[in-house]
Amino acid sequence: MKLSNRATPCLSAVQEVSSWIRFTGAAVILGTCTSAGANGIALNEQSASSAGTAYAGRSSSALDASTIFGNPAGLTKLKRTEISGGAAVVSVSDDISDAQSRAPGTNKGDSVPLGVVPFVYMSTPLDDRFSMGLGLYAPSGLINDYERSFQGRYHGSYSTTKEVTLQPTIAWRINDYVSIGGGPTINRFNAKLQNYLATGALNNGEDTLVTIKGDDTALGYNVGILVDFTEATRWGINYHSKVDYELEGHTEVSGSPSVVPLDGNYDNKIDLTMPESVDTSITHHFNSRWTGYLGTTWKRWSRIKKVEAVNSGLTPLGQAAGLGSVTEEMNWRDTWSTAVGASYQLNQQWLLRAGYAYDPSPIRNADRSVRIPVGNRQAVTLGGAYSPTPDLTIDFAYGYLWDSKVSVKQSNNSGLQPEYSATYRNSANGVSVQATYRY
Repeated sequence: MKLSNRATPCLSAVQEVSSWIRFTGAAVILGTCTSAGANGIALNEQSASSAGTAYAGRSSSALDASTIFGNPAGLTKLKRTEISGGAAVVSVSDDISDAQSRAPGTNKGDSVPLGVVPFVYMSTPLDDRFSMGLGLYAPSGLINDYERSFQGRYHGSYSTTKEVTLQPTIAWRINDYVSIGGGPTINRFNAKLQNYLATGALNNGEDTLVTIKGDDTALGYNVGILVDFTEATRWGINYHSKVDYELEGHTEVSGSPSVVPLDGNYDNKIDLTMPESVDTSITHHFNSRWTGYLGTTWKRWSRIKKVEAVNSGLTPLGQAAGLGSVTEEMNWRDTWSTAVGASYQLNQQWLLRAGYAYDPSPIRNADRSVRIPVGNRQAVTLGGAYSPTPDLTIDFAYGYLWDSKVSVKQSNNSGLQPEYSATYRNSANGVSVQATYRY
């Protein structure tokens, strides 16, 4: 198909759709985080009982049925049937300053709406050595909604991803000192992402909107080991496997210039891998009142070297623009996060907790964008537990996190994305509550 010179700028628009698909595939993996501790889009909000100590000791404490996520081997420490559930509410602030671009627009920041992350678990001992359980939780998530007039809207406008995991689990106490546990994870991932293209010069001042939707269900697994060194000291290690997704959905183009119409829905397929992680920690009881927690988590973000998007059902123009298969180089890096915490048993009903965590960004300066303006992260937490009876415990926690100040610099590689640069200061407040009933 031969294109006229008049259509050539719109062919560039199509090529920009291609590059945007590549980028949003990466944004599905990593984006503006709404979690009180984890970086990227990896959520920490799978329990309130662990949140109070900044998730230090998560793989070695086995406080309740939420150990299904933290370390499934911990089920052997729960001697009664439990139902445990709750939610975390997170408020994120991303302040933007020193914004520069040739495109007109605003820079209000605070693009992350109030987020709610629920979780629920149940567990029961089968005998003196075997236990089983079931957990439903969200290992990752992202929501980012800039104002329509956002100056950097050509590099990212709207993003939402949701990952939900169902995990059946079994645990075995090998002897008085060692337990193992694990189970498959059934994971559901869906995403919706939007971006604008600066086609106003060819389209009566109107930008072109591109929307990508996709979802998939994939399997993984979660296994752990728990070791009692002494009556006072316990060590645990937990492994969450990678999960390979093949998102299938539609790419929708609307508001394209009439000289080269691109409006329509096109089938898409994006291969994504949520990376594996290893969490290890130590829980030590100093005496009947004080307990200390120390933990570290390794996340293999380096799996995100590139993201490939494959489109089908294209028009001849889309095929001519090379939209059939596109690849985006990402070059992320692995991270080690650390956390330390303590708890104090005030009396039979009340337990107090506090913690601190540090989580470096997996994103290099050259890769940072308006969708992923995260920096090195720190968090402080306070929390506690109230047990009015031996059958019921109410856990609660508050966390405040802040990122290091970071810069975003994005260039206009295609001619349809006006360059944009800005400084981001990110912070968040999170509150979580959990109820555990035993019978």
